Amino acid sequence: MEQPFERLDRLRAEALQGGGKARVQAQHGKGKLTARERIDLLLDPGSFEELGMLVKHRSTNFGLDKQQFLGDGVVTGYGHIDGRMVYVFSQDFTVLGGSLAEAHAKKICRIMDLAMKNGAPLIGLNDSGGARIQEGVVSLGGYADIFYRNVRASGVIPQLSGILGPCAGGAVYSPALTDFIFMAEGSSYMFVTGPNVVKTVTHEEVTSEDLGGAKAHATKSGVTHFTAPNEAMVIQDIKDVLSYLPQNCEEEPMRLDYAGGDETRPHLDTVIPESAQQPYDIRQVIQETVDADSFKEVQKDHAENMVCGFARLAGQSIGVVANQPAFLAGVLDIKASTKAARFVRTCDAFNVPLLVLEDVPGFLPGTDQEWNGIITNGAKLLYAFSEATVARITVITRKAYGGAYDVMNSQHIGADLVFAWPKAEIAVMGAKGAAEIIFRKEIAASPDPEATWKEKESEYAELFAHPYNAAARGYVDEVILPRNTRAKLIRAFKMLENKVDTLPRKKHGNLPL
Repeated sequence: MEQPFERLDRLRAEALQGGGKARVQAQHGKGKLTARERIDLLLDPGSFEELGMLVKHRSTNFGLDKQQFLGDGVVTGYGHIDGRMVYVFSQDFTVLGGSLAEAHAKKICRIMDLAMKNGAPLIGLNDSGGARIQEGVVSLGGYADIFYRNVRASGVIPQLSGILGPCAGGAVYSPALTDFIFMAEGSSYMFVTGPNVVKTVTHEEVTSEDLGGAKAHATKSGVTHFTAPNEAMVIQDIKDVLSYLPQNCEEEPMRLDYAGGDETRPHLDTVIPESAQQPYDIRQVIQETVDADSFKEVQKDHAENMVCGFARLAGQSIGVVANQPAFLAGVLDIKASTKAARFVRTCDAFNVPLLVLEDVPGFLPGTDQEWNGIITNGAKLLYAFSEATVARITVITRKAYGGAYDVMNSQHIGADLVFAWPKAEIAVMGAKGAAEIIFRKEIAASPDPEATWKEKESEYAELFAHPYNAAARGYVDEVILPRNTRAKLIRAFKMLENKVDTLPRKKHGNLPL
């Protein structure tokens, strides 16, 4: 008779084998790690405590009673990342293709419940063939149980999703409900309906990679926030992003030690070109302003006219939202507005102060934008800033035209401080267009319309193409030298570190979706 200790050792050894040597080798042959290898990379050495190792499914349909594996295709538990408590689940593709059914889902739900009760981040490493068809509606119910918890946890604890293999059908909605999605290039994909269904219904020929691969979602859809060439780098990205976030909505992000020095940045004085029509890379301004090598850009390849990301300023975690003049002149369009709105709301949920760098000529005109809802999509960014209660500071580097001036965290919608550089232009529109409208009759009646137009353009520019009217009305708190931007921001965020702002009592607002 097998002794109790021996039995436990045998069962543990069986669980650690996953789907068996052959399936593990097949996983490695695809350039993919196993579920436990991923957890080992993610967590501090020796910190992982597994829960539910001995769980098995109870289904007998279609021969499932002969395919029972300890753990039921998902490894769940808790551990530490840089000494901070996190909860994690990692789907095991070597066990029934990582398919989700009743027991599998219950394990994930248990971890989610513990994460909520204890106020710690939840990390999901997804690698699954989808719902376990043999269990029917029970599998679908398992997904819904997870979705419900994702929504309840939203804004309470950070939720991060690594996509490290297939993620198809209903399975995509759990990552979609989390704060950040990370994908591995070449080995992961997400789609609601796969290439075969697409071909049957729409007659489109498309590969899994083109339909829902990392590149497609990084550039076209914006579904994923980060991509990396391999799984190890994906996991490192997850750890990096987590370092900017607190444990939960009741806490502040971790502040790193910082030894102050000379905070002037003379290079910023020469970043803005002489001509207002010339582009420049706003990332130069970000890199010069924040702590060295601290900028972690979010959705880098999507809506490139807007740059969003985490950074540190004197060791403090901040979120950066910036127009990008080097792409579409930095205009606000549908994709840029929704990208920034989502990031602003994420930062606000987790007490990350916001820095806005503004150089925006307005909203992108055209039928495509209007018919696809630039009104409601642009309003999302306006709503996000207006709703945010974290410290918010805006620096107007050059253009701040029209309604886009209002939307990009103006004082009127609750910015705590607004700075402007001396070359800032704050007006309804550019001088050329404004002169054409205001002085249309005079230009038309002039013997030299071109010369009159240029004269009136200069007149308008002298009146409005500068930050001093806005400063005179108090809409700009201070006009500053670019080189002093970093020093000013360090002091300003320090001043605002005890900011308290409360929203009106309500169930929730009605975000323009």
